[in-house]
Amino acid sequence: MIHVTAYSNTKGLQKDLTLEQLSDLDWNWYWVDFEAPTEDEVKLLDSYFHFHPLAIEDCLHELQRPKLDYYDDHTFFVLHSVNHEELEREEIDIFLGECAIVTFHKEPAPSLDIAERLLKRSKDMSKVDEYFILYQILDKVVDNYFPIVYEIEDHINEIETNTKNLSMEKLLDELFDRRSELLTLRQTVHPMRDLLYRVLNTHHLEGVHDRREYFADIHDHLIKVADIIASNREMTQDIRDSYLSLNSHQTNRTMQILTVISVIFMPLTFIVGVYGMNFQHMPELETQYGYLVVWIIMIGVATGMFMWFKSKGWFD
Repeated sequence: MIHVTAYSNTKGLQKDLTLEQLSDLDWNWYWVDFEAPTEDEVKLLDSYFHFHPLAIEDCLHELQRPKLDYYDDHTFFVLHSVNHEELEREEIDIFLGECAIVTFHKEPAPSLDIAERLLKRSKDMSKVDEYFILYQILDKVVDNYFPIVYEIEDHINEIETNTKNLSMEKLLDELFDRRSELLTLRQTVHPMRDLLYRVLNTHHLEGVHDRREYFADIHDHLIKVADIIASNREMTQDIRDSYLSLNSHQTNRTMQILTVISVIFMPLTFIVGVYGMNFQHMPELETQYGYLVVWIIMIGVATGMFMWFKSKGWFD
C-alpha cells in the first residue's frame, strides 16, 4: 500500500494523493510511504523514483544494520524500531531527496503514524520540509524505546522483590528472559546511536545543521536509553549472582545437615553391624543386660556427637 502526502503553497497539505498527481503541480515537498508493498509497488522504487539499486536491495533484505548511505541525488537511511508486543526489531528504510522523503517498511509502523498526525497538526507549514519529517520519524522511533525499557525495568524490580513468591527456578527463568530482551534492545539502540552521531557530524545534510539542536536531542535520548539498558543489565547480573549465591548457600546448608546426620549414624551403624554378625561365640550376646547397654552406648555416642557439632556452630 502506498500513501502519498504533499504540500504546496497553493493547495496546502494534501493527503491520499496518487503518484501521478505529484507531477501535476510544483509541490514544496512530498512524503511517499510504502507500507507492506506488493512486488509491483516495490518496482516503483526503481522505475518511478530511480533510487540506487544497492539501496533498493537493502530495502528487500530484512534487518540491515542501521546505517546511512549517500548517493548522487538522495540519502538512504536504515532505522530499527521495536515491536512493543513481541519485542522484535522491525526495519524502516528512508530515502531522503530534494523536497522529497520516501519511507519503506514491511510491517505497520506506529512511529510513522504518530509522525503523520503531528504533521497534520503543525501550525506553521512553511517551516515543514523533508528534514522536519525525517526528524519526526527519528524522534518517534526513539521515543518508542522508552516505554519498552521502563516496562522491562519494572519486571526486573518485581523479580528482585519476588512479590509473586515464585520459586527460584522460575525467577531465574524470568530473569534470563529479561536479559535476552535487554540484549535485543542493546543491539538496536547502539547502532541507532551511532547512526545519529553520523547524521549530526555529516556535511552532506544541510537541513540537519539547520535543526541541529533537534537531532542532537534525539542523540541524547539514545544515550539515555543505552545507559538505562546497561544499568538494567548490571542489575540483572547482580540479581542473578545473588540468587545463585543463595541457592549455593542453601545447597551447602542441606549438605551440611546431611553430613551431620551421616556422621552421627556412622558409629551407630558400626555398632549395629558388629552385633548383627551371627557368630556362635560372641560373649556379649549372652549378657543379660547387653541389649540395654548397647542402646545406652549408642544414644550416648549420638548425643555426644550432636552436642559437639552444636558447640562448633553447625546448627546456628
